[in-house]
Amino acid sequence: MDYLVRDLSDNIIRKLQSNKVVIVFGARRVGKTVLVKEILDKINEPVLSLNGEDINVHDKLAIRSVEKYKQILGSYKLLYIDEAQKIPEIGLKLKLMIDEIEDLKIIISGSSSFDIHKDAGEPLTGRKYTFNLFALSENEYNQIENTIEKIDKVRERLVFGNYPELLHLPDREDKIDYLNEMVSSYLLKDILVYENIKNSQKIFNLLRLIAFQIGGEVSLQELGKQLGISKNTVEKYLDLLSKVFILHKVEGFSRNLRKEITKNSRWYFLDNGIRNAVIANFNPIESRNDIGILWENYMISERLKYQEYKRLSSNNYFWRTYEQQEIDWVEERDGTLFGYEFKWKESKVKIPTQWKNTYPDSSFEVINKDNFENWLK
Repeated sequence: MDYLVRDLSDNIIRKLQSNKVVIVFGARRVGKTVLVKEILDKINEPVLSLNGEDINVHDKLAIRSVEKYKQILGSYKLLYIDEAQKIPEIGLKLKLMIDEIEDLKIIISGSSSFDIHKDAGEPLTGRKYTFNLFALSENEYNQIENTIEKIDKVRERLVFGNYPELLHLPDREDKIDYLNEMVSSYLLKDILVYENIKNSQKIFNLLRLIAFQIGGEVSLQELGKQLGISKNTVEKYLDLLSKVFILHKVEGFSRNLRKEITKNSRWYFLDNGIRNAVIANFNPIESRNDIGILWENYMISERLKYQEYKRLSSNNYFWRTYEQQEIDWVEERDGTLFGYEFKWKESKVKIPTQWKNTYPDSSFEVINKDNFENWLK
């Protein structure tokens, strides 16, 4: 099978409406362009496709004029712009089109959220639907995997991650080369280009430090000392890394219980393969001492995909007390708390006493390799 149907596909089609803009965000190479083209094929409607990396497109859209845009669109009522964040003032231009050109539908994609949010966020308030596309999800793999082979495939994904092109690279060395190229040539490129940051080594060193602190609280001040940069610079770099979909931030949960820790956050990679490329470790899980970290990071990234694709509204946290009682993942949904602990192997983990006493109406569950599929369905 050359193409997996992405879980976001139907949701995007439903929101592709007249005088609305659909925005598809995601890291480079997660399949945004392929997804949108598949959607456009499904709806079978004439579409004008533009690429934000083409300087001629910049020139065409440079003058904000309704008549100019009508001339460009001609009879087309569906507009697709790939890498839209590259086009200056894209938000204002899209707003003008949507407000003034009747029955126009627009879909745009971008590999970084900060430029589109900065230029398109406020002008498109009430006029847009936003979707985040991640690398392939466990649910999407079910199209080509059966239950028997699933766990062996998961073992591999804990190391190499979920980028779609890896499906076509059966050789281990090819996968390693691909991920190393991703880190050096694609992911960090967004930050260096958009923010004019010259010292990429500092960012890479920051990623390495984060990679070894998964599952633990991160002190910005301590990271700054180790890197020889200010706390504010560390905060800026982490924010940028989240906006280009490399890292995800999780804050501590508390309802003002003095014993609960909330000062520092935890950071996770949105793809295990990128994390392992950063630390240059692609050894199989049987010969590693960080399987707990790999499993926790993988489950959190998969849960984020599930929440996004199911449009599940949830506040996500970790929970820990000064007495070292903790829960890896807490979801606050519809006024109820759901606590989850991640263990690769089946393990009898008791619910923390302070959690049970403080939040008696909450639930608690251990997610391991034997039951994770139900958690992600």
